Amino acid sequence: MIVVTGGAGFIGSNLVAALNAEGEEDILISDRLRSNDKWRNLAKHQFTGMVTPEKLIEQLNARKSEVRVIFHMGAISSTTVTDGDLVLEQNIHCSQELWNWARDNNVPLIYASSAATYGDGDLGFDDEVDRNGIKALRPLNLYGWSKKFFDLFALRETGLGNQPPHWHGIKFFNVFGPNEYHKGTMQSVVPQIMARIGAGEPARLFKSHRPDYEDGQQLRDFIWVGDICRVLIWLYRTLPENGLYNLGTGKARSFADLAKSVYLALGRTPEIQYVDMPEHLRAKYQYFTQARMEKLVNAGFTDGFTSLEDGVGEYVTRYLTHEDKYL
Repeated sequence: MIVVTGGAGFIGSNLVAALNAEGEEDILISDRLRSNDKWRNLAKHQFTGMVTPEKLIEQLNARKSEVRVIFHMGAISSTTVTDGDLVLEQNIHCSQELWNWARDNNVPLIYASSAATYGDGDLGFDDEVDRNGIKALRPLNLYGWSKKFFDLFALRETGLGNQPPHWHGIKFFNVFGPNEYHKGTMQSVVPQIMARIGAGEPARLFKSHRPDYEDGQQLRDFIWVGDICRVLIWLYRTLPENGLYNLGTGKARSFADLAKSVYLALGRTPEIQYVDMPEHLRAKYQYFTQARMEKLVNAGFTDGFTSLEDGVGEYVTRYLTHEDKYL
């Protein structure tokens, strides 16, 4: 049995689909569906059970001899969340509980960290750093801090010999693709631009509030969700050296490039409007992210990544221009 926490979410549901494509159907999902259309993320996929996070350990104990790997994708992932107690419980305590279960039951654990741990990027985006290097990072928001906290926990426990047999903390950069629609304003920019185009309005991007970046030239490492799933499954199949791994393309692109890629996929001339960034976001905004990918490549993953234009093109033409937008 394969366990996927956050399995009804964006990356989690794409991972379930990718596992299905490899013939894996004995999958236990841990998540909450709530009252929106999040259930649609799983409507086309096969799995054998689903439990709320509160019931997960009970289910794991009931089937402990069957568990082959835990993909821990579940978390509060909003970069604007302000409820510290909720984040502490869900992003840290639940993760620690899973870590301890995986350790005690000799099960590999692959968990979602985040590029948000790197803060404004002034200290670089190096996944080769030791625990002191992680300590020095200054995330810009509560979500990033929670991921940094757990990365430090994983490294500390490993130093004490208290780790699962195999573990990998994956620092996702800016992921885009189908099944992110329930995330609202936390969706990637691609479906937000498509919604504006559909309403007959120009794409809207934030102005730059730094003199060293022109409007629309803020840079991010955008990565297609299909590539994320390829790497996660590769990690499970090959089990390289334990530790933290970046997961981006290794090539920063501008938000203007992203917007233009949407118009290119539609065969239309770009129309982009620049608007002021809300005051409350300015101090928390990353102007540049770019993953250093040498560690993953040196571990053996040499398949490369989908270009921004190809990823956006697939997203637009296979999903966002159809009535059924779900993978």
